[in-house]
This record gives sequence, C-alpha cells and structure tokens, in this order.
Amino acid sequence: MRLETRRLILRDYEESDKTAYFKLKSDSKTMYYLQDIQLFTQEESDIEFAKILQDQKSKDRKFYFLHMELKDSHEQVGSVGYTVNDNTPVGKLVGAGYFIFPQFWNQGYVTEAFKRVLEFAFLENNVYRITTGCLSENIGSEKVMQKCGLIKEAEHVDWEWHDGKMKTRLEYRLLKNEWIKLQADQ
Repeated sequence: MRLETRRLILRDYEESDKTAYFKLKSDSKTMYYLQDIQLFTQEESDIEFAKILQDQKSKDRKFYFLHMELKDSHEQVGSVGYTVNDNTPVGKLVGAGYFIFPQFWNQGYVTEAFKRVLEFAFLENNVYRITTGCLSENIGSEKVMQKCGLIKEAEHVDWEWHDGKMKTRLEYRLLKNEWIKLQADQ
C-alpha cells in the first residue's frame, strides 16, 4: 500500500524500516500522549514489527498504520493510519491515530497525511466509521481532527491517568456519509 500527498509518501512498512520503527515508537516526546503503546527495547519493537509485516500480507488485514516520510528526502516523519476493530455489513469500524517526531510538529504534515488516509479509508477500503481521540491538553492533535472534519462526540472528564494526574479525554468520529458531504461542500 502506498499513498501520496503534496509533500509526503505514506506507505506500508518494509523490513528495512525495522530500526526506524523502533526509533519512532521509543521516542519519549513523540510518544508522550501514547505511553500505552510506547516501546522501550529493540526486542519488543522487533516482535511488534514482525506482527505488522505479517498483518500486511493478511487477507483480513487489521493494521493500516503507514510509514510517513518526506517526498524529497525520504526522511521519516512519523506514522498515520487506523486499526480495524470490527467488520460489519455496512463497513469497517476503525480506530485512527497519528504520531510524528517533534521536529515536524506544527507544519501541517499530520493534517495532510490524515486527510489522505481518510480518503483511502472511505473510498477504497470500505470503512464506515472512524473514531479517534486525544487528551484535551493535546491541542495540536485536536486541531488535526477538526481540520479533517471529524465531529466531537464526547468529553470524558478525568478519564485517564497520565503523567501523574487524571486528565480529560476527547473523542471524535467521522462516518463515511459525513465525509462524502464534506467533500461535496468543498
């Protein structure tokens, strides 16, 4: 799988990405809001990475997180995509996300990449509903959701223990018909 935007290449992981994958998933600033999926050793990263490569070959693929890199230099920016949580008669229900290295924050890369992932999900991969969320203090992540047309569904006050205190979590969604309407209105 390979998708492109104006500045980015979004593609399936390859065996040669093993070290880069660990670098991304073990970076403490990148993973600050995703500590539950942060990796700490090359060994645990290698195990997870092998599962990702295996899943990419599966007929019933679940993991659609993509390696994100700059078109001009091929420098790794981060990862963007979704995981299939259920496959219903109306389409797939997925949980989406994104994380990038701090040096790429506030440059529009995630919005650009996530918009392309949404297009693929709804037009090419039979996705019916995308959900995602963030801690309320993660303003940059929430802005990406809003810029991509996602709709706020919930605000869970003191929902999650993070960095030594309880924090509020925001939940967003986008249905295929809502995305289609957004495209028609643009």
